[in-house]
Amino acid sequence: MTAHATVVPRDSDRLLTPPRLIALIGVASFALIAGAWFFEIVIHLRPCKLCLEQRVPHYAAIGLALAALVLARSPRLQWIALLGLAGLMAWSTGLGVYHAGVEWGWFVGPNDCGGAAPAAAGLQDFMKQLQTTRIVACSEAAWRFLGLSLAGWNALVSAVLFLLAVFGLLPRRARG
Repeated sequence: MTAHATVVPRDSDRLLTPPRLIALIGVASFALIAGAWFFEIVIHLRPCKLCLEQRVPHYAAIGLALAALVLARSPRLQWIALLGLAGLMAWSTGLGVYHAGVEWGWFVGPNDCGGAAPAAAGLQDFMKQLQTTRIVACSEAAWRFLGLSLAGWNALVSAVLFLLAVFGLLPRRARG
């Protein structure tokens, strides 16, 4: 009798390939941006300066993920894309932790954190805007779910996405 040894790829090897991780991070970033827009447009929660800054790494991650999925065919280019996504998600995690910390009073927020007002056409419009514009403070969480603000959720999700990107950077045998 002869034993036939076959190597069966593990499910994690097939599910967590670099292209799939790149796509997952891109889709998750898109979902976070869509959620932010939903809260802004539908629920009418105006974003503060730090809220808007937290969107920047996700916009970049969406663009990088799309470019990588189209152009990065070699493992080396996929690795570089995952490295870039890991950096963006680390940046996003830091921004989310900082903003959540400002909301909890752990950190001092920026002095100019008050949200943007639309441009006034004239002096009368400007005076009306002064009376009706609501300033959004970075230190006040406009919404919480399970004790976390939107900034806290961004930090948590971004940290998970960072870990996924780092996992994709590991050599295949180390992912084991």
